[in-house]
Amino acid sequence: MNILFTICGRAGSKGFKNKNLKELRNVPLAYYSLAGIKLYKDIHQEDSVVVALNTDSDPLVDLVLKQSALPVILVDRKPELAGDFVAKVDVIKDTMYSCNQFEPDVVIDLDITSPMRRVIDIENIISEYDKCIYDIVFSVVEARRSPYFNMVEVKPDGFYRKICQSSFTARQQAPKSYEMNASIYAYSPNFLRGEITKTIIDYNCGISVMPDYLVLDIDSEDDFSMMQYLHDYYCSCDADLALIYNEALRMCGFGG
Repeated sequence: MNILFTICGRAGSKGFKNKNLKELRNVPLAYYSLAGIKLYKDIHQEDSVVVALNTDSDPLVDLVLKQSALPVILVDRKPELAGDFVAKVDVIKDTMYSCNQFEPDVVIDLDITSPMRRVIDIENIISEYDKCIYDIVFSVVEARRSPYFNMVEVKPDGFYRKICQSSFTARQQAPKSYEMNASIYAYSPNFLRGEITKTIIDYNCGISVMPDYLVLDIDSEDDFSMMQYLHDYYCSCDADLALIYNEALRMCGFGG
């Protein structure tokens, strides 16, 4: 299989300044994505793997190029794709076209600010992608709340109601709900070549379920502080998560 892995990060951040340049437990956030790709590539040597970084941030480019474990194609973020309201899928599409010397079977985006993932999570999303003719497969966790039972929205009269109207009296009766955890996205190249006029979850989607403790992504200072604590804890009890961390440390020049 030909796999194009994309890592995308624009300069600055309105909600959390320079979040793509942060270090989580002495490791740059981008290295967690790179470490996952490196370990996947080592395990699946029959696959042809290309990695591309799409950014307008010179510091992020310098950071990624400091490691030598994984070659990375640099794609300059176009100004029109650097705005606050640009859909990320448009950036993924541009990255694929910029790597036109490589013909992928799937394009996989690993979000920089969702560092808690394992190699098996990448393998699982590729396996799910292979099962059906999906436009996109994305990672999720099982939701702790259900829009059919205990999630509410405001009504025009100012009172509140369940988001999905139903007569369920217990959450177990409601259809199973999942929460997108903004970690891994597997795109069909044919889907990316077409005109995308709706949000990605309005197309033919599949999901790959990750453990619910891998739900958190970083979008604020509070998220980052929580991630520091949780990542340390979960690495102590999840060998697969620790494997990514140790590989990322090696990319920083620590360890053997």
